[in-house]
Amino acid sequence: MNIVRDALIGLAVGDALGVPVEFESRESLVANPVTDMRGYGTYSQAAGTWSDDSSLTFCLAESLTQDFNLAGMAQKFVDWSEARIWTPHGRVFDIGITTSEAMEVLEQILISGDHEALQYLHHEADEMSNGNGSLMRILPLLFYLKHQPAENWFDITWKVSALTHGHIRAAIACWYYLRFAWHLWQSGDKRNAYLEVRTEARELFRKKNIAFSEQRIFDRVVEHSISFLPVSQISSAGYVMHSLEAAMWCVLRHNTYEETVLAAVNLGHDTDTTAAIAGGLAGILYGFDSIPSEWVNQLARLNDVLQLCDDVNKRWS
Repeated sequence: MNIVRDALIGLAVGDALGVPVEFESRESLVANPVTDMRGYGTYSQAAGTWSDDSSLTFCLAESLTQDFNLAGMAQKFVDWSEARIWTPHGRVFDIGITTSEAMEVLEQILISGDHEALQYLHHEADEMSNGNGSLMRILPLLFYLKHQPAENWFDITWKVSALTHGHIRAAIACWYYLRFAWHLWQSGDKRNAYLEVRTEARELFRKKNIAFSEQRIFDRVVEHSISFLPVSQISSAGYVMHSLEAAMWCVLRHNTYEETVLAAVNLGHDTDTTAAIAGGLAGILYGFDSIPSEWVNQLARLNDVLQLCDDVNKRWS
């Protein structure tokens, strides 16, 4: 069993399905839904091309083949942004504004040698740092965190999130996603996993004295059942809460890997990221063998990605 492969290939396939139709409206995709791996479209990329979502996920995963080190993570991210590592075809074609700005900050810190500053990036964050750019790449941290006490997960996750997105809301979303992924991994039961993470979220809010205004933002995935909402109430833009809610909605409403990621893509707008986040969870839940082989075989740099999965699995199994 290679849970890393389940998760990361699940994420990358979802990402690649969404790349050709990123920014398309939901109405457009209702009329012409994605049903298979497409090429070209928004970025004129070949079928199977993954975006910055997977690139940064692979950077984080590769850094974790050594050990947990924020400077090492930051260096991988900067190397990718300069097209030195983990691009699908040798160049960066998609990068969010906040992530791009973060790369400049990380590069300056690395040049200065003041690596301790990486521990405190969240102190500088404001509410505008709540795009989905850390949520989309956080999944490999699960394989490190499984060796840590549950009470340490949030503080560690916030530091890793803050390399690009430092606000506490983004950190809570990342923590929630990782805890849900953990319970999926342990039980294979998405309903049970959802109940568990909701209970844990309430406890986190209490222990960390999270402001009530922030708690309320998570109501739809903590106090209510997101899966009961109609699709008209699910947003799929680049805001971290939209991405978390949309991914949870897709996982809880559908019963196969294929159904889950296609539902995520066909929500429209930030299609690659919604499908990547949902795809990582669906990969864990249903396993690598549930992912259509024709989709897997079209992935850019498939052998490199599979080797990375093996390396991470060996390091943290």
